[in-house]
This record gives sequence, C-alpha cells and structure tokens, in this order.
Amino acid sequence: MPSTLLLGGARSGKSALAVDMGERRAGAGQQVVVIATATTSDDDMADRIAAHRKHRPDWPTIEESVDLAAALRSTPADAFVIVDCLTLWVANLMWRGDADEAIEALAAQSAQIAAGLDTVVVSNEVGLGVHPPSELGRRYRDLLGRVNARWAATADRSLLLVAGRALPLTDPWELL
Repeated sequence: MPSTLLLGGARSGKSALAVDMGERRAGAGQQVVVIATATTSDDDMADRIAAHRKHRPDWPTIEESVDLAAALRSTPADAFVIVDCLTLWVANLMWRGDADEAIEALAAQSAQIAAGLDTVVVSNEVGLGVHPPSELGRRYRDLLGRVNARWAATADRSLLLVAGRALPLTDPWELL
C-alpha cells in the first residue's frame, strides 16, 4: 500500500490534494479515514478547523493531537488514511513539553506504522521562510524539518506542493 508525504507552505494545496486523493479512493469503494491533529486553541483555529471540515466529505475522523501512532493503529487495515497534519502534531508535542529526541522517536514510530498503510500525510515545509527571531521558533523549524525528513524516508513518495502544483522529491543519493 502506498504512503505519500505532501509538503509545502501555507495554502500550497496540500490538504486539498489529500482530500482529492481521498475522494478518488472513496469513488473506487475504499473507506477513507481522516486523522486530524489540530486543537481549538483560539477563535482563529476554530475557524480553520471548521473550514477543513467543510471542505472534506463526511468521512470518519479521528481527532488526535498527540498520540498519532495509536490513531494510525486504530484505522481499518484496508482504509485510505489522511493525516492532517504533522505541522500541528509537532507543535502539540512541543507544547506538551516533550523533548526533541522524544518527538523524533514518536515520528519514526508513527512513520513506520503509516508506511504499512495506504496513507497520505500532510506537513508544512517551514525551512524556506525567514529565520525565526526566537529560540523557540528556531527549535520548532529545525525539529519539524527533522520530523519531515523521517517521514519522507519511509514514504513511498514525497511531493512538494507550490501553488497547487507538485514537484516529486527524490532521495539525493538516487541522483548522485
């Protein structure tokens, strides 16, 4: 079963593509399950969560902000699983107080589980913007980059989305 990692900036089309992939699978008769990692921390996040719900069909949704491995294990083996998103999942773990090494271990464990399922996983690429002015911002950027790299290493394919268009990401050693 293929696993796909979708990376990109804000509003690059990652979640829209994940939903489109789910609609195609549902159209072929496959069950689609969404794992949503967002939490309602303020009115803006509540609005963003509502918008995501509005733009995806009425698929079963597991709302899990920190235990991604358990959420992945709880999905039916033959389902198409959309994980949206690693960006908030890492932030949730940091907010909880998890150490970077623990987060990376959880990422490796969850990525390995996802690799055995039919999955699409969404995450932001935050390393292309301005240098964060705070220590916490730099820690987050660096940690999410490492988490994304762990997921890319286990995914069957990784795509970088820009303006709704995708570029395939290749292991550099395949090109050297």
